[in-house]
Amino acid sequence: MAWWVEIVTKKPDCKYYFGPFASHREAQLYQLGYIEDLERERPQLIAIEIKQCQPKELTIFEDGSIEKIDRIISRDISA
Repeated sequence: MAWWVEIVTKKPDCKYYFGPFASHREAQLYQLGYIEDLERERPQLIAIEIKQCQPKELTIFEDGSIEKIDRIISRDISA
């Protein structure tokens, strides 16, 4: 199973997965770049973990934001 960097943020309440990586060490080498990219969006970083898993989605919105985005896209396509 592949290694992934999991980053959990607040405001927005999201869980991000970055990977896959062949090893824990490789994931460690890249994690700082992902953190720096996310910090540009100014979320509150809550937790960072490197783990073996197979995420079904790479970005998970915990606050219902994805549904809001889907409605906006649907509305714009219909117009």
